[in-house]
Amino acid sequence: MHTKNKVLAAIALMFCLVLVDGTRCPLAARQYDKYEQLKIFSDALALIQKNYVEEVELQEALYNAIEGMISKLDPHSSFMPPDMYREMQVETKGRFGGLGIEISVKDGALTVVAPIEDTPADRAGIKTGDRIVKIEGESTRDMSLMDAVRKMRGKPNTAISIHIMRDEFSTPREFTLIRDTIKIISVRSRVIDEQFGYLRIAQFQENTALECGKALRAFDEREPALKGLILDLRGDPGGLLGQAVKVTDEFLDEGLIVSTEGRLENEKRLYSAQKNETPRTWPMVTLVNAGSASASEIVAGALQDHKRSLIVGTPTFGKGTVQTVVPLSDGSAVRITTAKYYTPNHRSIQEKGIIPDIIVHDRGEAPAQKGNKPSFIREKDIVKKFNGEDGGQQKDAAPEATKPQAEDPPLETALNILKSWHLLKQTGQTP
Repeated sequence: MHTKNKVLAAIALMFCLVLVDGTRCPLAARQYDKYEQLKIFSDALALIQKNYVEEVELQEALYNAIEGMISKLDPHSSFMPPDMYREMQVETKGRFGGLGIEISVKDGALTVVAPIEDTPADRAGIKTGDRIVKIEGESTRDMSLMDAVRKMRGKPNTAISIHIMRDEFSTPREFTLIRDTIKIISVRSRVIDEQFGYLRIAQFQENTALECGKALRAFDEREPALKGLILDLRGDPGGLLGQAVKVTDEFLDEGLIVSTEGRLENEKRLYSAQKNETPRTWPMVTLVNAGSASASEIVAGALQDHKRSLIVGTPTFGKGTVQTVVPLSDGSAVRITTAKYYTPNHRSIQEKGIIPDIIVHDRGEAPAQKGNKPSFIREKDIVKKFNGEDGGQQKDAAPEATKPQAEDPPLETALNILKSWHLLKQTGQTP
């Protein structure tokens, strides 16, 4: 049977009714109402197939319909044709061809959430909050997220032109970037001042927890022992929930890390910490900013609720939802929001983010003045579907401690906090 006939026949089968003694039973009536709605779709599809001025491929029409249906749910839900699904699977392994930017849609415009460090976008000076108004001369107004990603991805060493609008630009400015193989180094570590560990997580991928564990064990074995740790989650757009849980578990010996709640029973889950073989009692400071989203907010939220780490920086992105990827039979996949997640104190991060204990702006990032737009975007700017909840006590904004003269104000602040902690301890005072 021709593909078109198969699909139409399958749709027609859905309209069959179950009758009991000639009367439609309640279950059948409910099903009938659903099928009547589906019939509108099948009628529209048949109309397009028969009357549109040019022949339309059935698969293309169905893909467009699915994409439109899912994209209207929220900006994080999407339909992925087979090629996009394969690319997504490659991306979670930390290697793909492209520019190296995390994007979302705000008011119909493609907006940069965060450039990934040491990528073509980062090196070209693309910034959080930049609006991508053209890709290769084509306007991005109302362009779907998947189409934008598809256009910007490509073979390494090929050029692409994008036009960027920024608040300080009078007109859009053209950037020509050379695509590269994006190799995201998930974890970087070093020792600062021979006393303090620095652990940077750029994104949560398949091997993030493993790499993090290796770095922490190297810190554990160092002589003389470290006096504190700085965990840097700035600009980390998130990634795999399971990896965020495992990384958090490295710093906690017990207690809840995160919980998820959804409509389905299997989406209601609790993730708890297990006792570590090597106790880690260093004082900790965790750095965050508006580019810290999703999985990185899970880590920061758990460490804050358990009072394991002081949080320094600016309020995080505020993405408190969980997406599930479901493969379809033809190699495509659907990515839909299936749950919300909560910190150990049952705080919803959705549209609120994690409020740092001490507010410190990154160098060159000034807080928005009255009447001016901030140079960054957060979840509340792009999502109208979900509302932030009051689950648990949300912290108010902390006092600012910005040091604009420092090269890296949040990092300098973190170091000063750890040094002060030890000074207080040495003088017999409780930090």
